Amino acid sequence: MKILAIADEESKYLWDFFEKSKLEGIDLIISCGDLDPRYLSFLATFTSAPVLYVHGNHDDKYERIPPDGCICIDDTIYVHEGVRILGLGGSMRYKPGIYQFTEREMRRRIFKLFPKLLWRRGFDILVTHAPAYQLNDGRDLPHQGFKAFLKLMEKYRPKYFLHGHVHMSYGRKHKRYDKYQDTHVINAYERFVFDFDAEHPGDWV
Repeated sequence: MKILAIADEESKYLWDFFEKSKLEGIDLIISCGDLDPRYLSFLATFTSAPVLYVHGNHDDKYERIPPDGCICIDDTIYVHEGVRILGLGGSMRYKPGIYQFTEREMRRRIFKLFPKLLWRRGFDILVTHAPAYQLNDGRDLPHQGFKAFLKLMEKYRPKYFLHGHVHMSYGRKHKRYDKYQDTHVINAYERFVFDFDAEHPGDWV
């Protein structure tokens, strides 16, 4: 399964210089947040692949302009061709905001998902906006990751963890790829394509 992961900055390659052939072979598009909803709608128009998304901390505009033809997976488990995808959008709370959470609030969201996690017997891909704590995050509060995501990976051992929020253009040396125990960690900033079924996912980095 070929997956296009996107986050934080609209790709000129896909939007400004779009050709339908650029989405050929893509089976699933996953947005990790902070993208123009019209960008997601645009991509959904030119592909038969589902376009899934979680909210970023700047996505309050989605209340007014929802991305047409796309599926919000916040606080649920979406299954595509047998692959279980868990969505938990938002960032650490650093000011009043609809998609910002304290560590305790994020743990509460995860606790409410336990019936679904039990029913689905875990998940294969964790999709968030914020990174996990001290795993490619920032030390400032707005870009600090959640400890709760580490606990999720430790308990359920998903194959992938996709996040955004920490832009690779910030000047810090944020990694595109990392690994935490059994989980391959991908920063979806702008765009990144990977094969879910790859035997050695690190090979395409």
